[in-house]
Amino acid sequence: MKQQKTALYILIIYCVMQLSGAVFIPLLHKLIKTMDVKDPVFTTFGWWVFISMGIATLLTLLIIRKDNSFLRPLKGQQASIGAAIGWGIIGFFLVFFGQIFAANLELALGIEPGSANTEQFIEIAHSVPFAIFAIVIFAPILEEFIFRRIIFGSLLPKTNFFVAAMVSAIAFAVIHFEFVHILLYAVSGFIFAFIYYKTKRIIASIISHMLLNGFVVVVQFYGEDIKKFLETYSQMP
Repeated sequence: MKQQKTALYILIIYCVMQLSGAVFIPLLHKLIKTMDVKDPVFTTFGWWVFISMGIATLLTLLIIRKDNSFLRPLKGQQASIGAAIGWGIIGFFLVFFGQIFAANLELALGIEPGSANTEQFIEIAHSVPFAIFAIVIFAPILEEFIFRRIIFGSLLPKTNFFVAAMVSAIAFAVIHFEFVHILLYAVSGFIFAFIYYKTKRIIASIISHMLLNGFVVVVQFYGEDIKKFLETYSQMP
């Protein structure tokens, strides 16, 4: 019963975070417009993403701290912290190659590559570098608690791994509101669920998720520089 209350509180926090922008973004935008910034719109969204996700993450962690049992919903022996970190790193590579497979499948279906959602967040991060914390740290923590711990963790005892992982993965894909790339997000969500199931520790899937988002940010920010460096290095005698 206590775990259900904790899950409900976290869901409420997440929903409030998602909906609160309708009220606070216009107010923040008015404030930002009084300042000398290059792009008031992206600056507004950048600060709001950082503030809203930061507060939601802090409140979520404070609630979980009061319910130690919330972190142990899956039956079976938990992996050690070291093994969980190792699986978190392995999970990043599994998701990376899984996304390559999904992207090629989408391409075969005639879906153009490139994520508008990712591009928008990168533009926001260029305007407000603090938003990188939201992308790389806050979002993975919140999303893993919602989609893996709560949705997957609640469905698993009532169904089986495949059904619980698929439902949580599809929900994870839908919440990104980029339906043309739903396969790409669903594959990632399914692998995150597998990492959580394998280790019985949510920290493992959080690590995988953080590494994936961090990798995307690095590539988007420094992709051209990395490409030039590799080209230069390959030409050295």
